[in-house]
Amino acid sequence: MTRRHAGRDGHTDWCARDHRCNLTEHRSTEILVDLPGHARAVLTRVRTATGRDHAEIRLRVALAVTEPAARRQLAGLLTDVRRTVTRAALARRPRPER
Repeated sequence: MTRRHAGRDGHTDWCARDHRCNLTEHRSTEILVDLPGHARAVLTRVRTATGRDHAEIRLRVALAVTEPAARRQLAGLLTDVRRTVTRAALARRPRPER
């Protein structure tokens, strides 16, 4: 299976094979979603020394000028992040056999 396969040099087929990797993990090239002046997201695939794959996501969103609106935005962002993390966690669980 390609997902777990590593070449003779220890790198996977998606690994950036440069300074992003270190002694304990492999990291992909960053995938950027950029909406200038509004938001930016950076996604990186990471494989730890134990062989576990992770998605590392950094997100920056411009907040409203007024405090009440900024707080509403933050509440919405936290709700969306929680939903996304929960969905990802449930997707990796094995399905019960029938």
